[in-house]
Amino acid sequence: MLGSFAAWNIQNIAIRIIAATLLGGIIGLDRGMKHRGAGTKTITVVCLGATLVMLTEQYIQIHFPGLANMNRMAAQVISGVGFIGVGTIIVSRHRVRGLTTAATLWASACVGLAVGIGFVEGGVCVTAMMLLSLHVLPHVERFAARHSHYCNVFLELEESRDLHAVLQELREAGVVIDSTDMSEARDPGAGISVHMVLYLKKTAGRGEVYDILMKSDKVVSVDFL
Repeated sequence: MLGSFAAWNIQNIAIRIIAATLLGGIIGLDRGMKHRGAGTKTITVVCLGATLVMLTEQYIQIHFPGLANMNRMAAQVISGVGFIGVGTIIVSRHRVRGLTTAATLWASACVGLAVGIGFVEGGVCVTAMMLLSLHVLPHVERFAARHSHYCNVFLELEESRDLHAVLQELREAGVVIDSTDMSEARDPGAGISVHMVLYLKKTAGRGEVYDILMKSDKVVSVDFL
């Protein structure tokens, strides 16, 4: 496709570094325009750092034969970037934010590894597919969510024994309880928190479910995801 960049010479080294800068910058620019975490500077630096690791691997293999392990340093990059990604993940009000940012950081490091060893074609193709996925898949998800009969509901109840009465009211309204998960509420002494996955038939919509739950004096709060 783009020619061979695996040969060790100054031209190919320069091409790899420039390609890593461009690909990392494109991915970061896309995130930055959306005001997401890990923008242009962060992702470009991650991609360049991963590229340097693979260049160093190849340098060691050429100049110090027998001392290089082409898998060891790359594996450390992949696991190390995972720790950076964890710092971007935030759990707030039953919602997890930052997973896409963490995944983008990890994937940009992988792009840098590929480019650094000379597999520029793979880095370019993966970058293009990443951008396509980040722009197209949200629309697909929203379309699927609008036509889905499933919904996630988070309840806060005063006591755990109140859950049975709430579930009974939902069943009487024709709502199918797919699963329930109960835990202590965030505030001490505030009761319990319940996560339910509900299957809504055509006769029962989210508005009706909300009305049923809020009419119950056992329910402290309701949150749909």
